Amino acid sequence: MMTPRNRMFLAAAIVLLLALVPQVAGNFTVSLLNDVGIGALVALGLVLFTGIGGATSFGQAAFVGIAAYASAWLTTTQGMSPWIGLVFALALTGLSALAIGMLTLRLGGHFLSLSTIAWGLSIAMLFGNVEALGRHTGLSNIPPLRIAGWSLAEPRAIYYLIWGLVGLAFLFSRNLLSSRPGRAIRGLRGGATLLASVGADAYRVRLTLFVTAALFAGLAGWLYAHMNRFVSPSPFDVRASIEYLLMAVAGGLGQLVGALVGAALVLMLKNGLQDVLPLLTQRAGQLEAVAFAAAFILLLHFARGGLMGFVRRWTRGRWAARPAAAPAQPVTPLPQRTLPARGTPILSVKGAVKRFGGLVAVNEVSFDVNAGEIMGLIGPNGAGKSTMFNLLTCTMPMTSGQVRFMDRDIAGLPQREVARLGLARTFQHVKLRPHMSLLDNVALGAYARTGAGVLKAGLRLDRAEEQQVLQEAQRQLDRIGLGDRSHEMAGSLPLGTQRILEIARALAADPVLLVLDEPAAGLRRKEKMALGELLRKLQGEGVTILIVEHDMDFVMKLVDRLVVMNFGSKLVEGVPAVVRADERVQAAYLGSVV
Repeated sequence: MMTPRNRMFLAAAIVLLLALVPQVAGNFTVSLLNDVGIGALVALGLVLFTGIGGATSFGQAAFVGIAAYASAWLTTTQGMSPWIGLVFALALTGLSALAIGMLTLRLGGHFLSLSTIAWGLSIAMLFGNVEALGRHTGLSNIPPLRIAGWSLAEPRAIYYLIWGLVGLAFLFSRNLLSSRPGRAIRGLRGGATLLASVGADAYRVRLTLFVTAALFAGLAGWLYAHMNRFVSPSPFDVRASIEYLLMAVAGGLGQLVGALVGAALVLMLKNGLQDVLPLLTQRAGQLEAVAFAAAFILLLHFARGGLMGFVRRWTRGRWAARPAAAPAQPVTPLPQRTLPARGTPILSVKGAVKRFGGLVAVNEVSFDVNAGEIMGLIGPNGAGKSTMFNLLTCTMPMTSGQVRFMDRDIAGLPQREVARLGLARTFQHVKLRPHMSLLDNVALGAYARTGAGVLKAGLRLDRAEEQQVLQEAQRQLDRIGLGDRSHEMAGSLPLGTQRILEIARALAADPVLLVLDEPAAGLRRKEKMALGELLRKLQGEGVTILIVEHDMDFVMKLVDRLVVMNFGSKLVEGVPAVVRADERVQAAYLGSVV
């Protein structure tokens, strides 16, 4: 792992190198680096939205164009300052992204990607058909940027502004990813259900990320307009969007620095081909696209994680940044709920029914859960336990019946709202983010207990709250016996430990009720024993637990009360000894328990 001191040394060396380039390089090299910086801004947004957020966009060049045309129009036809043009360009880009995102981001999979192509094409066509924007001839004589009377018309002059903004954008993105909204962004690939379980709205997180990526593209468009002093529709069509996406892919979609590396690689390769191919053939223009595509096929064949992914494997992660750590000194803890008194009913299910067409998966099931107890909901495979679990957590709607949690009817509420009320859950199939540390996975569970947004996180104004969250995550890791492994990646853990880590994430939400979906599934005997000891320890600390499980032997030794389901109906309810002796239960389990 790279130490903070080494990271500072490397960052200082890069800054110094970039600062010296205009003093020793020619105009062509400086102009090329300006283009690399502008491309890196757009690619950085794609690394966030596509590489980390998991949604593909083929329309980022349209946002570059919106900002470029907005500032060009305001400064050429209205005579405004380019700095006012910056505000106007970013505002128009952000509003456009918000409107487009609200219309398209609820689409999933390839439908979302196709929609980005559609609006990417339409916006580029709009530029070429509006008289005020110069139609296909574009807008020229755009005024250069000026700072305190100093003109930035020359490539060497604007170079420092471009790369200063690139540096600030990278710092903003880095701060963002190591924060409350950043953990939600990294959790998007885990699915909407995972984020809802910690009180986050996946659609809202993705929309916010989409607008952020568009604003990076808008900043690039403003720089493009005032650097080139001319805009036309062609640099902002879908082909340009594909090129920006190639930059992000070539550099490495999963790493911020991949945006810079990819932009440099793509633009330098393009310029190299334009220099070399005319020496080899008279059809250089036609062969450029073929050679360009072949080079990237080879790159992705040998380095699917992009160039930075290849470097990371080659260095075996020695240069990877160390994950976030809990504060060395205690800080004010996060506020905690006042838990109900032991024995108080906190969850009440009355006549729950769930039908899938003609199939009745849950049929008139009723039971209560009281504070301070461990209750089991068991049954053989196909009994309807998982469906009942999904009804309790509002992952799916009931056909009829009632579920009250803390004296509130939660039937029909979004899952994220139920999570915020204090009902925390785990998953039958573990949902952890494998490339996040144990500490960050658990910190994600505290999402609903905090409130920092993207702007506050990116500007590093959330550090006090972030220290509280990391301290709480470390406390929960200590609580489950994984405190000394907080910097390990969650994907490196065995299944049994991953299930325990999921419990820690749920505990970070400070729940009133902890609902576990088949926590013993796939575990070996010793792992089940360790899990049972942990759950008894949590009960002793006042945690109320509902376990949905099919392993009757595991549950019998653990719970205070049991509800047994079979074929969607409640078979019997009572203490373990009574349930074990019931002939109907023995028959349901095919005589496996006698």
